[in-house]
Amino acid sequence: MKKMIVRGGQKLSGEVTIGGAKDSTVALIPAAILADTPVKFDSVPAILDVRNLMLILNSMNVPSTFNHGELQLDPTHIKNVPLPGGAIKSLRASYYFMGALLGKFGEAVVGFPGGDNIGPRPIDQHIKGFRALGAKVVEKNDAVHITTGAGGLHGARIFFDIVSVGATINVLLAAVKAQGTTVIENAAKEPEIVDLATFLNNMGAQIRGAGTDVIRIKGVPTLKATNTHTIIPDRIEAGTYLAFAAANGEGVLVKNVITEHLEPFIAKFVEMGVYLEVNEDSVYVAGGHELTPVTVKTAPFPGFATDLQQPITPLLMKAKGDSTIIDTLYPERIKHISEMKRMGGLISSKDGVITVQHSTQLKGTTVKASEIRAGVALLGLALMSEGTTTIINAENILRGYERIVEKLRGLSVNIEIAED
Repeated sequence: MKKMIVRGGQKLSGEVTIGGAKDSTVALIPAAILADTPVKFDSVPAILDVRNLMLILNSMNVPSTFNHGELQLDPTHIKNVPLPGGAIKSLRASYYFMGALLGKFGEAVVGFPGGDNIGPRPIDQHIKGFRALGAKVVEKNDAVHITTGAGGLHGARIFFDIVSVGATINVLLAAVKAQGTTVIENAAKEPEIVDLATFLNNMGAQIRGAGTDVIRIKGVPTLKATNTHTIIPDRIEAGTYLAFAAANGEGVLVKNVITEHLEPFIAKFVEMGVYLEVNEDSVYVAGGHELTPVTVKTAPFPGFATDLQQPITPLLMKAKGDSTIIDTLYPERIKHISEMKRMGGLISSKDGVITVQHSTQLKGTTVKASEIRAGVALLGLALMSEGTTTIINAENILRGYERIVEKLRGLSVNIEIAED
């Protein structure tokens, strides 16, 4: 177990470069096993999820190497085996191996996924999609067993009951080598889905409509990688540093940003009165003084990302008045609230509405990072607080933010990681 020791009162200044998107990476790596050639990725974030995915690959006889943001893997001698429970339990996105193995072998046995505990995230829409493609799905012994008959997978028209990023990706992975054409309606539109479709299309897939609510996939018999795929920048990492800069900065330039992916987030900054300059691939934040309270309501892309409702909370505490947050996707994403209260944050939750008040008496103490975004929100608040804060379970932060200690050091902020 690791703990993060944060001295309050440190102001951010300087530059930070955003890494590759975590949510793209955890889908792209399972997708790579569909290839009939070695695969190479660039701009891969150095996070624990990548190491866990490499362990899963190794169990399938898929060797991989990871150096300086470049990940190479070779699925040409892959073996279809049940996936190891340990790495599966620690990584929710391991469920993308369901769709990838189904597309590769026509069958899969995958343990129930783990990951952050932020409320129910059922896989019923994934299963609905697999069954529409002709698969038989059975849940037993804490695992999902998926098989197909002699005819294999076939194209189908699938309408999701809810917009689901995970289900959209999983069904896309299964359908890309199925016979015939698959149409996914009410599909998720996140940039990470577009990134995945770009990768697969560059290998010979025929996917149209990624980024809209209707995706059409014409199955192909083989996929071959001929170039290196560069992963898109992480919009959640970018938003987190922008929020830190606005709340507690003295001039911060956030580089390697696709600003179109952050439009609703940046719009809230403007509404609050934060001074910022939006450039082609970077955002400069000078900060803000007389900040106006706002209402944040999360929604599927292109709405305000649920993963950014916690990181923006410290900034909302600087606004003169009451701000509200309504998380329509994960209303149980409130584990940061009790910890922030212990630091003097004026924040509460009732009937699905989080109220954030102007908070001036912030003091460091020992708090717990229960999951990635809650943990990083506590880090942001710790930098604004008086005294020293110790964040236990800090590995949850490190799991989602690559090289965060080094990146903050580049912003004139020193934090310490110690064994708990």
